[in-house]
Amino acid sequence: MHKTRPVAHRSAERPARTPGSSTPAIVWFRQDLRLEDNPALAAALQGGRPVVPLFIWAPEEEGAWPPGAASRWWLHHSLAALQQHSEQVGSRLVIRIGPSLDTLRHVLAESGGSAVYWNHRYEPVVWERDAQIKQSLREAGIEAGSFNAALLHEPWTVENKSGKPFQVFTPFWRHCLALPAPPVPLPAPERLTAPARWPAGASLEQLRLLPDPDWAGGLRQTWQPGPAGARTRLEQFLEIGFAGYAEGRNRPDLPGTSQLSPHLHFGEISPRQIWHALRTRAEQGRTAAGAWAAWRNSQFVAELGWREFSHHLIYHFPHTDREPLRPEFSRFPWRHNPEGLRAWQRGQTGYPIVDAGMRELWTTGWMHNRVRMVVASFLVKDLLIPWQEGARWFWDTLVDADLAQNSLGWQWTAGCGADAAPFFRIFNPTAQGEKFDPQGTYVRRWVPELAALPDRWIHQPHAAPKEILDRAGVRPGATYPKPIVSHAIAREIALEAFARLKS
Repeated sequence: MHKTRPVAHRSAERPARTPGSSTPAIVWFRQDLRLEDNPALAAALQGGRPVVPLFIWAPEEEGAWPPGAASRWWLHHSLAALQQHSEQVGSRLVIRIGPSLDTLRHVLAESGGSAVYWNHRYEPVVWERDAQIKQSLREAGIEAGSFNAALLHEPWTVENKSGKPFQVFTPFWRHCLALPAPPVPLPAPERLTAPARWPAGASLEQLRLLPDPDWAGGLRQTWQPGPAGARTRLEQFLEIGFAGYAEGRNRPDLPGTSQLSPHLHFGEISPRQIWHALRTRAEQGRTAAGAWAAWRNSQFVAELGWREFSHHLIYHFPHTDREPLRPEFSRFPWRHNPEGLRAWQRGQTGYPIVDAGMRELWTTGWMHNRVRMVVASFLVKDLLIPWQEGARWFWDTLVDADLAQNSLGWQWTAGCGADAAPFFRIFNPTAQGEKFDPQGTYVRRWVPELAALPDRWIHQPHAAPKEILDRAGVRPGATYPKPIVSHAIAREIALEAFARLKS
């Protein structure tokens, strides 16, 4: 039986002392790649101290989950944006290659620094590593402080009435909304004081984050990594998507989502910035009381809550990045099905909404949230392939690959995690496509070989009359695959497997 995180970790979050103002402070950037609303940077700036911005590339220290290929592409461009912003305020970003603790010691010695500050990460392996680094630095007489820059509330500050972590979202988020509002975001500094001695650094290119050969054309066309891109996404969402989000979030054929998830993951924008921007927008044209009620109950604010919930779970239940939270699911009769997995990965399942989603993912590094649920359900329930296989594929191909949210999402779909959809809730991919992509706009974009089919048949080409298929130039099994599994039969097999598990 897995246990939750020991309470002793909490005391390690408070700085021990304040160093003199004449010696540099190192700000260790990780997934907080911004100067705005950066608590670690704010702590380093106290007393007008010189600051050494530092990024350490040490993927081997992240256990089984080093950054995937799409994440590395994003990281390269996000670091380039941070480099540029640092130079604009009179500083520079020092890039080094790990290991982290040795690198910090070397940079402290080279710069004459006496303090290191960073912002929290909550992945289990990284959290443990950071605790060891903090202890080692403090034992050497170095000030080491860490802060919350990624969440509205730290995981250990949110407990149920029994003093235990929540495992159901609704009471968790209700409790969070009753807590004091998060502080107003901190502005970016206008100037950073440079140290007398700059430590040596590697070039961004030496990290070799970009793919070779270059397959990232679709990512470049879709995204602008960095805080400027995050601000643009937020402004567009406030103008176009926020008012109709409750309905638009389910329509992959419409621009109804914010697409802020990769910017949030890499810390190019903070949840506090989004929280206060949304509240300001909600207050426009309303009374303060009415705006507050409408805003706090909005579906998009609840999506911020799901992000909080995922980090709450992975902090308290650190095994859930690889094992089910509900231990009985370790006995589920998953199948070894490499052919089905490969067809799913390539968007060749014969189910248009599934294939559209998987092709969107491969091209852009992102997938609409409704479609994520559909493709995940298809993998674990139609094909009975373990959810961990889907999680690994998403980890490598998503630009917003976040361990907490990826784990929660896949366990939710598989019915084996906290607040999970019951296993017997099995999405019908054809019905989901007809409901949420009614004119087939999304499918036609990502599965162009079906583009000429009428709306009636776009989500079920395998059932279309031959004359309709001929006019559309669709030849099942040739130009577009036949369904690799019968959903009706697969559903019965999945329900039977679940019944055996229960008995």
